[in-house]
Formats: sequence, C-alpha cells, structure tokens
Amino acid sequence: MNPIWPQGYGQRVLQSVDSTNTEATRLAGELAGPTWVFAHEQTSARGRRGRGWTQPKGNFGASLFLPNLTDPAAMSLRSFTASLALYDALRKVAGPEARLSLKWPNDVLLSGGKLAGILLESLPAGLVIGIGVNLAEAPKAADVEEGALKPVALKAETGADLTPQDFLGYLAQAYAPWEAQFAQYGFAPIREAWLARAAKLGEPIRARTMRDETHGVFETVDEVGHLVLSTPKGRVAIPAADVFFN
Repeated sequence: MNPIWPQGYGQRVLQSVDSTNTEATRLAGELAGPTWVFAHEQTSARGRRGRGWTQPKGNFGASLFLPNLTDPAAMSLRSFTASLALYDALRKVAGPEARLSLKWPNDVLLSGGKLAGILLESLPAGLVIGIGVNLAEAPKAADVEEGALKPVALKAETGADLTPQDFLGYLAQAYAPWEAQFAQYGFAPIREAWLARAAKLGEPIRARTMRDETHGVFETVDEVGHLVLSTPKGRVAIPAADVFFN
C-alpha cells in the first residue's frame, strides 16, 4: 500500500534538473510551506563541501525546503531529523532485517556501507535539506574519497526494488513526525533516538576537519549536535568534520 502523503507538505516533481537543492533555492520565494522538490534526474548534484554526487538512473534525489527556519543552531540539527526519517523509510521498504545505522553527521549506512547522504544549505528564507539514496546502483569505489566507506545500493543488499518517486512517499511520511517532534520538544528526544541508531558508538573513530584530525572513542553527541570523542587528552567536542572508521 502506498504511503499517505503528510498533511501540510507540498511537492514538486521534475523529470530533470541540475540539482534539487538548487531548484529548491530558486523556488524558495514562492513556497509558503514545507515542500519536497524531487527529480528523476539530477545533472549537477553535489555533496558536502562541494563534492560531486552522482545519481544513476533509479537512484533517489530530492530536497526538502523548510521555510522560515533561520536559526543557525536549529538548522544544523535538522541533519538528525533527516537521518532518522531516512532510517525509518528505509526500514519500511527493506524490512526489519536490514542492517541500518546512522553515521555522524549526515550519512545512513547499510551493512556498514554508505547508502545515503544529506546536505544542508541555509537560505535567507529557510533551510534546504538535500537527500540522495543509492536505491538501485552504488557509485564506483574509485569515485569516492580515499578512506571513505564503500558505497552500497539498497537493491543489491536487501532485494528491495522500488522507484525513486515511490520512495519519496515513504520518506515524506517518515520525516513529518520527526519534524513535529522537534518543533514541540526540541532536540533532546531527537538526540536520544539518533544515538540509539548510531554507528560505532563506543568505538574508536577519526574526525577530520580542514585543519587537523582527532582520534578518539565515539562517546556521544552533545546537546547541540557536536560529536564528542574521548581522547588521551580528554573529551573533545567537534562541531563539524568528516568521520572515518578505524
């Protein structure tokens, strides 16, 4: 049975676009409520820090525009609501046996490989949350950064076979209650739910910024969403970084 589209959320469906994040930015001035911008094809999709994001046919690409969200702290924490929504939507279509987990700050893993990524972009009018999921095909290992997790595809790993537009319905349905919970109760319950699904919690990891790399045990995510590592020099809170597993 197809999921019910959440009340209060709009959608724009496009055959092809340069980037759904870019299209959401162009539309921002005319969108009064939260709106999903979906495209069957993206010709210039992008990932974090300007990296390219390929979208082979059958893979998922969409962006959610949240209007009137302008507080920088609240904006950055939406990576956690998006991660939880992705987790729930993927569990719904792949079944309870799927080995899903969440990687700080904004990736969803399946069987230890990278399945989905999230890109947040702030605008004067609100926030754009870009989401890409390898539904049908994983990028080649040579196309990802050295040391990054191996990309995986949902179909190959679990046998789940659905169209990107069908997945949009599951994701939109999954996102709405997490956003409502955040709006009503703040980040605390979101943080707790995210940590319950976190990859490598309590294990050694590496966090790399533009300036340095910190090695430590993944202790927690703090009340403002920072990664907290236990290191020989003490606890270190990291606001933004690329995380690598040892």
